[in-house]
Amino acid sequence: MTEQTSGGGLLGPRQIRELADRIGLRPTKSRGQNFVHDANTVRRIVSLAQTGPTDRVIEVGPGLGSLTLGLLETGAQVVAIEIDPLLAAQLPLTVAERMPRAADRLELVESDALKVSTLPGEPATELVANLPYNVAVPVLLHLLAIAPGWRTGLVMVQLEVADRLVAAPGSRTYGVPSAKLAWYGGAERVGTVPPRVFWPVPNVDSGLVRITRVDPPACSATREQVFTVIDAAFANRRKMLRSALSSLCGRSAAAAELLTAAEVDPTARGESLGIHQFARIAEQLVAAGRL
Repeated sequence: MTEQTSGGGLLGPRQIRELADRIGLRPTKSRGQNFVHDANTVRRIVSLAQTGPTDRVIEVGPGLGSLTLGLLETGAQVVAIEIDPLLAAQLPLTVAERMPRAADRLELVESDALKVSTLPGEPATELVANLPYNVAVPVLLHLLAIAPGWRTGLVMVQLEVADRLVAAPGSRTYGVPSAKLAWYGGAERVGTVPPRVFWPVPNVDSGLVRITRVDPPACSATREQVFTVIDAAFANRRKMLRSALSSLCGRSAAAAELLTAAEVDPTARGESLGIHQFARIAEQLVAAGRL
């Protein structure tokens, strides 16, 4: 059920262009600015996220406010992180104009999401965002790290990135994003979004990825140490692990010994390992003084 509001509701193509003209906005590729202008797509995202009045939602890159309004329409609180000063200044005005009774449920953080270390107010329960294509993975991983309270998320990213996030070990698209995200939880692709619902129109489809937090592997190594192992393992996908980890272990023979101790085949490649195996390798490297 959506909140009854006055003042105009969600944004359409005409309203998006009018807002952009009003503030003199020229969308830039460098900030990945592609704004959703289709109300049905916004409500689909909000529905898939199962956002409701008890939620406190992190939104990254709210832009002109399409998804922000959709989230507020459910009765949720929204903490919106926006890097662009023009857009940050306009967002509260847009909410006040189109959904005035929801204005007090919006909190704005004007910042680069990658530089945010804490978020205001009570812990968030959800992340729901149309993540900028060029920084989607680092932003997602950063918000998982700094805001442990949110347990579920729904992000819209470039379709290729969506496939990487949800990839399983052994698949062609499995890599660093897949392995690091698995530290925090599970991910599944729950939909595709066509380019025509954005302005400007991107050259690719987008994917919707649902994230569900789980406890990280029980591990004596830190997350940073495990991620160091993951980075080394994928630095050259064609290398066997004993060679890929030789830079951390000093030589491949030492790497082979530590991999064997971690119950991992030294001739395996990084793309075949799950997060629990990476955690065991990190534990062995820490015990040997290599991390």
